[in-house]
Amino acid sequence: MNIDEKIEIIKEGTLEIIEIDELKEKLEKENPIAYTGYEPSGKIHLGHAITIMKVKQLQSMGFKIKILLADFHAYLNGKGTIEEIAETAEYNKKCFQGLGLAEDTEYILGSTFQTQGEYTEDVYKLATLTTLKRAKRSMDQVSRHDDNPKVASVVYPLMQTADMSALNVDIALGGMEQRKIQMLARENLPRIGKEAPVCIHTPLLHGLDGDDKMSSSKGNFIAVDDSEADIKKKIKKSYCPQGEIEGNPILEIAEFFVYPNQDTLLIERPEKFGGNLELTKDELYTMYGEGNLHPMDLKNAITAYMIEFLRPVREFMEEN
Repeated sequence: MNIDEKIEIIKEGTLEIIEIDELKEKLEKENPIAYTGYEPSGKIHLGHAITIMKVKQLQSMGFKIKILLADFHAYLNGKGTIEEIAETAEYNKKCFQGLGLAEDTEYILGSTFQTQGEYTEDVYKLATLTTLKRAKRSMDQVSRHDDNPKVASVVYPLMQTADMSALNVDIALGGMEQRKIQMLARENLPRIGKEAPVCIHTPLLHGLDGDDKMSSSKGNFIAVDDSEADIKKKIKKSYCPQGEIEGNPILEIAEFFVYPNQDTLLIERPEKFGGNLELTKDELYTMYGEGNLHPMDLKNAITAYMIEFLRPVREFMEEN
């Protein structure tokens, strides 16, 4: 596989790559490093799994993968004590392993390097370059809308910027909610003599309730280690209005999880309702958009697929 072919594969399922020319240079390296980071603050759900699937793809191309389990970031964000967060980080690691990341994936706790001298110096340097207004724009959504945010919310994006340098990454991967911080990193890392990574952004998955984002704090998620019964119950209750395409989380699950792995989705239904169907992505969207497929038939098909798709995670968690 040549570099252009790799780039075309990397583009699949992403919203943007900044910048393509830089990505070509990274792919010329013998062992380029890709990283993504997660706050250990709750369940690992399908929103996280979208990014993990891209990580697995990069891994198959020879990238060294570093997963940052950002315990100090979670602490700054008020997600528990350091001890509680450490337990969640270990659980998160098992979920990622269950999703199929290779054994040589490096899992790194932020606290193992975020108090070291060079890292701290980088954070101080970034603090002198970053305006308060710019830092606020990079805060998470909750903090940006808080009338009285804590100083920790401003420190957070500076630390995340310094993480990319400390981990010596070539590619920073994340959902679109990470874009503001990653653009801050690309802007300011070169100003302190550090190399800025290529940034790859994956889509956000709508919550099962139709909210803009699937989130463990909102309870609108399918966890990757949910039981078969929980998957059935959650999908059955999910937002899936007949004929609506935009913002439909069940169709998004089909797009992000079914069709990257197989060409068609099996819709099982009684003969009196038209019988079984094998639908490509385009056929599914057309049929559903025209109101010719009942939401429950779609939900049942997605339920059956996701139960099998997530089976390895459940089994791994039970064994470990």
